[in-house]
Amino acid sequence: MSALIENGTIREVSERPIRADDARRINVAGKTLMPGLIDLHIHAYFSDLNAKVVDGRDAPYRTAYAVKKLGHALDCGFTTVRDIGGGDYPLASAIQDGLIRGPRFFYAGKVLSMTGGHVDYRTPTEQHHTHGYCSCGSMNWGGVVVDGVDECIKAAREELRRGAHCIKITASGGVMSPSDPMWMNQFREDEIRAIVNECAERRTYVSAHCHPVSAIRRSVEFGVRCIEHATLIDAETARWVAERGAFVVPTMSVIFVNMEVGAKLGMGAENMAKLKVAADFAIEGLQHMRDAGVKLGYGTDLLGSTYDQQCREFTLRSEVFTPLEMLRQATSMGAEILMQEGKLGCVSPGAHADLIVVDGDPLKDIELLAADGHKLDLIMRAGEIVKNRMT
Repeated sequence: MSALIENGTIREVSERPIRADDARRINVAGKTLMPGLIDLHIHAYFSDLNAKVVDGRDAPYRTAYAVKKLGHALDCGFTTVRDIGGGDYPLASAIQDGLIRGPRFFYAGKVLSMTGGHVDYRTPTEQHHTHGYCSCGSMNWGGVVVDGVDECIKAAREELRRGAHCIKITASGGVMSPSDPMWMNQFREDEIRAIVNECAERRTYVSAHCHPVSAIRRSVEFGVRCIEHATLIDAETARWVAERGAFVVPTMSVIFVNMEVGAKLGMGAENMAKLKVAADFAIEGLQHMRDAGVKLGYGTDLLGSTYDQQCREFTLRSEVFTPLEMLRQATSMGAEILMQEGKLGCVSPGAHADLIVVDGDPLKDIELLAADGHKLDLIMRAGEIVKNRMT
């Protein structure tokens, strides 16, 4: 096969040699040309496992961390990422303008959380109030605390105004937050439906942080299009989600990496206990979703210094999925979740020229993609070669 790249776009794909006399020719014979990878769950600014530490470091430190993290992602073959909490227009613009070396960048803006929800990082002993976008001491770099339909609508509209590609809500408790158990459902039905409606009017979607089956079910029922994590999903709920066509982005890396190093990096005993619950069910949940035919994307959710484990997600998922299934999760299904079918995750005319060349066949050995970019001989983003080891 031959592919012609022009002005950042794949112009032609052919079984025969393409005539283009003035083109630079790269022979990848014996290697695999495939779409660039897509990681749908990152947090570019999340420079520590403790969100309050991240907040105290201020914007210059967070940006420096993002530069390093995004550059590493690109070197691993991730030509597109979705920042699902914290990413913003200035960072996206810096990438677009070439000031930062990184993948194509989609972002959800600030995460919407209710008071006492997963992104309300005040400890139970803190008594100060929050005031939406003027939060007094609560985490404000990556989330906004909102309560009631009117506040939810305003926050959704504000993040969309700031260029968010979708809206993220916290619909259940989480591992890292201090005062909400994982089994806790968050936001009322009218609040979630109000946010969903604002996104529908903008022709985009809501993604929801969910661990337990109750949160997964009610989120999908209320119109949420994409579920993040779904760690505690059971077989019945997986079938229910599949029947309704909702997407799920599991995140195995963050669970198992933090099980190994979380305590050393400062995770408290309560957080580690919640993490163990997630770890005990995570792989089983993947099997339930595979059996049910749930549409899955690739996500990692790695925080702080653990970002260098991004490719390990392939190894963890290989306990359940075939290489072909994982390749689809990290390419074409990611594009579908991003509403970028035909533009990303494929090698076809009209698509963005986001491509990688693998030294070997990942359909036979997925570990080629789990090697932190060492088995990639060429990486192209928007038609620009950002790594080239081809002779």
